[in-house]
Amino acid sequence: MIDAHHHLWDPATRDHPWMAGDALAPIRRPYTLDDLRAVTPATRTILVQTVSDEAETDEFLATAGGLVAGVVGWVDLTAPDIADRLAGHHELLVGVRHQAEDEPDPRWLLRPDVLRGLHALADADLAYDVLVRPPQLPAAVELAGRVPTRLVLDHAGKPPIATGAMEPWATAITELARHPNVTCKLSGLVTEADWATWSIDDLRPYADHVLTAFGPDRVMFGSDWPVCELAATYSQVTAAAEALTAGLSEAERAAVFGGTAARVYGV
Repeated sequence: MIDAHHHLWDPATRDHPWMAGDALAPIRRPYTLDDLRAVTPATRTILVQTVSDEAETDEFLATAGGLVAGVVGWVDLTAPDIADRLAGHHELLVGVRHQAEDEPDPRWLLRPDVLRGLHALADADLAYDVLVRPPQLPAAVELAGRVPTRLVLDHAGKPPIATGAMEPWATAITELARHPNVTCKLSGLVTEADWATWSIDDLRPYADHVLTAFGPDRVMFGSDWPVCELAATYSQVTAAAEALTAGLSEAERAAVFGGTAARVYGV
């Protein structure tokens, strides 16, 4: 199994603005590689950035190897020297992510300087993890038609599971899936549901829509650990993903739980 999306952090090392507030207090502590080893059944993982800081990426790359097969780090996509920054990148850097969900401009992904950076990622053969909320999904759909970059939609575009609504999220997912350069992570669903009362039945309509729209060969499992601990343990998230994919064939499940991530990230 490949866990295509997890994090490590130590809040004492640097500021994590997204981690502010009482609701996030339970995970505002260090999470180490040893902590990950203690809970994951995965044989390989993808370690994903948490802050807009290249120093974190350097630390992740120093940590990677063995279990951590690749790092989705951060680089300033708008930097004029973005191509130079990516030239000769570390072999374990498999992608880049920016927390576009926190940008006040819902069309941030379509800024000319961002588009130039994403073209540089494509030239460097790196993927780009798209982290957006439903209001930003239209920009992601437009982006997919404008860049050759391998795009990976994090957390299924953060569907409004807690409210039970499907639209406009579902239509945007269908439109995004029409672009062959886009894949989707079956991750982060439990924290979009009600943290205290979620059930498999709450998650199923959203997982089914992702699997139907993209097809299992363009979907990859991610635990989103340790963020998931706000709503579920690592083992509960894994069990949920297994339940949500129980109707797939063996080959299809193999894609979701490893094959897609291996292909997209080159691990």
